[in-house]
Amino acid sequence: MTLSVSPLPLDTLCHIEIPEGIELSLRVAGPVARVLAWSVDSLIRYGALWGLFIVLAMLGAGGLGLWLIILFLAEWLYPVLFEVYASGATPGKRTLGLKVVHVNGTPVDWPAALIRNLLRAVDFLPLLYGCGLVAMVCNRRFQRLGDLAAGTVVIYRDPPAAAPKLPPGPALPPPFPLYAAEQQLLIDFAERSATLHPERQAELADLLACQTSLYGVVGVERLCAYARWLAGEET
Repeated sequence: MTLSVSPLPLDTLCHIEIPEGIELSLRVAGPVARVLAWSVDSLIRYGALWGLFIVLAMLGAGGLGLWLIILFLAEWLYPVLFEVYASGATPGKRTLGLKVVHVNGTPVDWPAALIRNLLRAVDFLPLLYGCGLVAMVCNRRFQRLGDLAAGTVVIYRDPPAAAPKLPPGPALPPPFPLYAAEQQLLIDFAERSATLHPERQAELADLLACQTSLYGVVGVERLCAYARWLAGEET
């Protein structure tokens, strides 16, 4: 696996080549976004702990002891659980559009999440994540010491892809039976038709001319009509 970072000073895009020969592009998150995410998580965590303290304080020493146990678990397991079970993102990271992944782009697992978060104690030194911030600004992937040890990196989440739309037109039921996979292929063809050259559309539609008895543009329009009906559009 090889990794390179774009030489542009304001570009944080990392290009990762995995063993299968596929190149992935990951946009790593800088210190400002990560500090803001940490601030959101701190407000959530300590706000909940303060409210819980007010309730448990009424129980005396036993309640205080229980609160200290919860404080310990929240401090160390809050980020780990979210990173493992919530697609690499605590609520703060999700708010800022960030998530944690391995340096090869794969989802973070238990060992990596535990290592990167246990080493927050070192990153925090001497005060307010001083070591972590120094490590981040000295690292082109903005990895703090915990990330370097765990082999992780914080990146921006990809925005959800907009669902492709079928081209407008009439909807007609296919005059021949189709398996589920064939129905999906027909819908996929209609969704992608706008991105294809008209000649390529006709070439693909002609493959089904034996069923539609139509060729060229007319065949494309008929297949799209079948796709609209399969997608649930009214005739």
